[in-house]
Amino acid sequence: MTSPSTPLVLAESLSIRLGGTEVIRDVDLAVRPGADVAVTGRSGSGKTTLLLALAGLIPVTGGRITWPGLLQGSQPPRGRIGLVFQAPSLVPELSAQENVTLPLRLSGVDLLAARAAATSALALLGVLDCAEALPAQLSGGQQQRIAVARALAGGHQLVLADEPTGALDRGHAHEVVRALIDGVRAAGGALLLATHDPELADMLDERVVVDEGLLVQGAPR
Repeated sequence: MTSPSTPLVLAESLSIRLGGTEVIRDVDLAVRPGADVAVTGRSGSGKTTLLLALAGLIPVTGGRITWPGLLQGSQPPRGRIGLVFQAPSLVPELSAQENVTLPLRLSGVDLLAARAAATSALALLGVLDCAEALPAQLSGGQQQRIAVARALAGGHQLVLADEPTGALDRGHAHEVVRALIDGVRAAGGALLLATHDPELADMLDERVVVDEGLLVQGAPR
């Protein structure tokens, strides 16, 4: 079992250059089990790039990222990291429940257990009545809540969410963020949520601000 003091992900002197532009500069960040952190900053400040790097999806230019609380070694343990993007990215040929079940099945979870986890997550997000619908039959907001349910159903220890409430009205946005916080906490994991909405950021215990690639603030709320 991971010690509460061991970071799930650790960035040290992290720098990232994309297309000749330095997007992230000399960032240090440690995310430990139980943390829920809002990543805020202006559009284009580097929030999305930081989350993608922490997931191991883009290469770093300088410094390093390790996952000491998830895996021994330098390779990203992607099966233990849940991702929620701005766009739902659902498989159009699969029903809502099948979309939530699919990652579990691919990771070796028994079919009945995967379906049960999917049902629980869909209910938590208030979209259980959409379980048999295809993505094209759902609103953008419903699709995004299903994408969040997919991340929570896996019981991931680290969930990275990039503006996950952009397609939702304020009431549903608060519900989704609360479900993310509670679901990740119940799994004993940590949540990093990128948002430009100060009200949503205030729902999380900690906040870091990315400004032109620099981490300029990192303090409890």
